[in-house]
Amino acid sequence: MRSNDVSVVLVHGAWADGSSWAKVIGPLAAEGISVVAAPLPLTSFGDDVAALDRTLERMTGPVVLVGHAYAGAVIAATRDEKVRGLVYVAALAPDEGETVADVFYRGEPHPQAPKLAPDGHGLIYLPQEAFAAAFAPNASITEQALLAAVQRPISPASITVAVGRPLWKDLPTWFLVAEQDRMIPHASQRFMAERMTARVRSCQVDHMPIVTAPSVVLGTIREAIDEVGPR
Repeated sequence: MRSNDVSVVLVHGAWADGSSWAKVIGPLAAEGISVVAAPLPLTSFGDDVAALDRTLERMTGPVVLVGHAYAGAVIAATRDEKVRGLVYVAALAPDEGETVADVFYRGEPHPQAPKLAPDGHGLIYLPQEAFAAAFAPNASITEQALLAAVQRPISPASITVAVGRPLWKDLPTWFLVAEQDRMIPHASQRFMAERMTARVRSCQVDHMPIVTAPSVVLGTIREAIDEVGPR
């Protein structure tokens, strides 16, 4: 049983919602850890950071903040003093002055990565076939169907804003590099992890290990909890 003093806030990425963390929430809750999945509107970077801050306001005591994919940028933008450590899961980590798009498009895309463009309402949806081809190729057919059914589109306003000084410059950081990722090139993930001097765990997992390899994600989160928790 880990300390109940450290809470965990999980933050979903683009084309997902809080339900994507289901296989992570259950085991943490069973260990007596207070865990919450923060809902992001994905309407603009500022809106997403504000939504995270509202979630953090509800938490008490030290927090380990966990971000998947796009949410890596969001978790680094909060200034809530309860946050004691950051965990990046196949995530994007722009440096000061960079945008999410800068790091997302930094490397050569995987051959099966989807072509992305805003629709008539200015929102970017993931094509239906991309859930099996690139987003979660290691998931079951049922899981892929669920991910596709609940996807939330992202606005270009979330990925085109230059970020401020990221919190990973000031806090202990962990980074799970997904070696089989077809959405964010693993070379780009390693570059970002090394740049932030994170403690790196590199695994043969796809872009959605929170669904397809939750034990790996849980191991990284537990390491962070043990590190930032009371001695």
